[in-house]
Amino acid sequence: MPEYPEVEAYLAALRVKTEGQVLRAIRLKSLFLVRTVDPPLASVHGKRVVGLERIGKRIVFAFEDEHFLVLHLMVTGRLRWRKPGAGLPGKAGLAAFDFDEGSLILTEASTQKRASLHLVVGRAALAAHDPGGIEPLECSVDEFRAALQGAKHTVKRALTSPKLVSGIGNWASDEILWEARLSPFKRVRDLSDDDWPILFEAIRATLTVWRERYVAAALESFPEKVSAFHPEMAVHGRFGEPCPRCGKPVQRIAFATKHESNYCARCQTGGKLLADRALSRLLKDDWPKTLEELE
Repeated sequence: MPEYPEVEAYLAALRVKTEGQVLRAIRLKSLFLVRTVDPPLASVHGKRVVGLERIGKRIVFAFEDEHFLVLHLMVTGRLRWRKPGAGLPGKAGLAAFDFDEGSLILTEASTQKRASLHLVVGRAALAAHDPGGIEPLECSVDEFRAALQGAKHTVKRALTSPKLVSGIGNWASDEILWEARLSPFKRVRDLSDDDWPILFEAIRATLTVWRERYVAAALESFPEKVSAFHPEMAVHGRFGEPCPRCGKPVQRIAFATKHESNYCARCQTGGKLLADRALSRLLKDDWPKTLEELE
């Protein structure tokens, strides 16, 4: 799922392509994409885009007369920029947003179509789409701590909860926890007074670096190959490869959702290997507990 850096990259590219432009029409291939009926989508046809905004991981097109299109790409939704009136691709095509200078094509690779599009009128209606998570680049460490410290989750789960923190998902949380040298299984309640500023700065540093990298690339060419994996990431998607800090192999925890969490045992868990529930049940006493046993 596109997270804060990728969404910011989309916004940067879309501002260049669509800001100030008139939306001529929306062509729908999947009626399930649209989750609102009043006002109808046709009510923004002929309106000018006056701005692009972000709510969590959602992309917001602001039009004249306080009309807002709220697009949530979910896991596999992606955007492409094509020539005006371009056709929608095969099974993946969901919708086309037609402007004079080009068409924005929305696709979704998964057979489970989860991407959504809402049209709302007024700032109050737009605010209803905000899950409520705090913006980590717009708050102080004390505000961040106050927002999270009551959570009963692991730090990773808290960071990826849109009701607690805005814009962070699986890959960014892996990179943040590696930067902060914290275990993905550490509980929020177990964070020490020293841990909070370290975690906070790790979030700000990680999100800023990746935002700048992705935005710079998006301004050169429209970001059509958005992926949760990048060769310069420290641990995410790098299972078995050497940690860039200590050289030990990156470990992973697999989940039933087909997601995985990557971490460095030496840097984050004191050398202890973490096992997901299924693997622990399968291997039982044969599961190595430390890096030394693994080697």
